Amino acid sequence: MAKKIRWGILGPGDIAHTFAKGLGFVADAELVAVGSRSMERARKFAQEFGVPHAHGSYGDLVADPDVDVIYVSTPHPFHKENALLALNAGKGVLCEKPFTINAKEAEEVVGVARKKKLFVMEAMWTRFVPVMGKVREWLSEGRIGEVRMFSAQVGFRGGWNPEARDLNLALGGGALLDMGCYTLSFASMVMGGPPAKISGIAHIGKTGVDEQSMAVLGYEGGVIGFVCSAIQTSVPADAYVYGTEGSIHVHPAFWAAKTATLKIGRKDEETADMPPEGNGYNYEAAEVVRCMQEGKTESEVMPLDESVSTMKTMDELRAQWKLKYPTEKQGRSKQP
Repeated sequence: MAKKIRWGILGPGDIAHTFAKGLGFVADAELVAVGSRSMERARKFAQEFGVPHAHGSYGDLVADPDVDVIYVSTPHPFHKENALLALNAGKGVLCEKPFTINAKEAEEVVGVARKKKLFVMEAMWTRFVPVMGKVREWLSEGRIGEVRMFSAQVGFRGGWNPEARDLNLALGGGALLDMGCYTLSFASMVMGGPPAKISGIAHIGKTGVDEQSMAVLGYEGGVIGFVCSAIQTSVPADAYVYGTEGSIHVHPAFWAAKTATLKIGRKDEETADMPPEGNGYNYEAAEVVRCMQEGKTESEVMPLDESVSTMKTMDELRAQWKLKYPTEKQGRSKQP
């Protein structure tokens, strides 16, 4: 029998609750510990999910000998610090998206993981839902011919609370890190690498975060991509890939995709309707389990070099917008 992979959750916030529910659908995965800066919150989470070990500090969590891998679900600016804490304790890491807040931090995490030969992966959960596997299959088979253009967009109309994470610059708020990472990861999946040219425009709101943005990506051979993201404007979350022989439409929301439609010319059409089991987060967790059981230190589906290159694209866009986070100016920010 395959060895069970024992999980610890670092930071019992909203996304951690979603992940814990998804983990319940994964064979050979066992949630054994949770860590918070508040013992009260850790115990409450542990009671809700039947977790045997509750820790009142992140240090105690990563030192737990019963834990194999840590799911990092803290706010964006603390991903690097928390991932390194787990790695330096000898634990594997699944780090919530975006991997870090910039490429320099991402390279530091990757460097430590590779030096220690420990598993690390960005928790880009949309990459692993079944229909995205079908999209990759169609692309690799050349079903739409040579890719020439693509687009991906996602956005929502959020409530106005300047202290909320998505509007708080100190917590890495803004559309790019929160939503744009989905579109750029999709672009990277389609193209198999970063763009050669990047041009974007953003609206910086009252709290200093990018509330909405659009970017055009240019690739060798003339391929052009368009991506947009927003946190104060509702946007239909569709993705399209256009080739010389046909097109692929991922819908109704590509970042939580259930369906993809393949169209060849004007005649042939094939639809892959593949609703995820569980809540969708189980697929990324299952990938971690598979990789760790096989002794791998990274996933072929979500490679570390790709996570770093996507961060570089976001860095370039923010440089164009003259947008920096407080942690980039100060070096470090105190966790809430």
